[in-house]
Amino acid sequence: MSDVDPLLPAVAFAELGRIKFTETDFSGVLSRVAGLATRTVPGADQVSVTLVGAGGAHTAAFTGELALALDEAQYEQGQGPCLVAAAANVTIHVVDMTAESRWPDWAGQAVAAGAHSSLSIGLPMHESVTGALNLYATRPDAFRAEAVTLAETFGDYAAVAMTNAHLYDTQVTLAQHMQAAMKSRAVIEQAKGIIMGERRCTADEAFTILAKISQNSNRKLRDVAAALVARAATIRRP
Repeated sequence: MSDVDPLLPAVAFAELGRIKFTETDFSGVLSRVAGLATRTVPGADQVSVTLVGAGGAHTAAFTGELALALDEAQYEQGQGPCLVAAAANVTIHVVDMTAESRWPDWAGQAVAAGAHSSLSIGLPMHESVTGALNLYATRPDAFRAEAVTLAETFGDYAAVAMTNAHLYDTQVTLAQHMQAAMKSRAVIEQAKGIIMGERRCTADEAFTILAKISQNSNRKLRDVAAALVARAATIRRP
């Protein structure tokens, strides 16, 4: 166990369930997961969270530089326990780095860096995003059978929290985009009204005029409309 205060599994699971997505973002949830895992799973000295999506794999949260370095070594080599765990949603247990034959080069780097055993738990999150919870230990055979089972259970709770956080962030982003689109539409309609009043033209003709100004000035249509609305408001002031 790391030198942080240990945490009872039930307490850790409860904390994962109590995360308020209105008070933290997706990155904050991942950091919470990594921190809780370090305190909950016996044998874990450092923990990281790997996410794998369309852009490849990256470490989204980590509790120490050792965990980050060993993750990134796997990404550079294109292979390793965290990548297998994420891709296949399985548990990969490296009991002793000095005896590891599946990824000998990476294991050698791990030993040189001070890690002698590891545990990677697959985290199914979303259709387009998978992940792994990676636990590293400075001594060999640090994760006994009970610790492996606990880590897998922790991973189940963490995957739910992470998935919910991801969905919440996605919905918030979508809502923000919709609000921005509605504001853009409103200002464009205002600008069309101003042009229609000034040039005695139709709505379609007013939009064509706006679009041409936008193209010729290499500015966004919304920005052109906003400038026109602002100019009209200034002119109307006494």
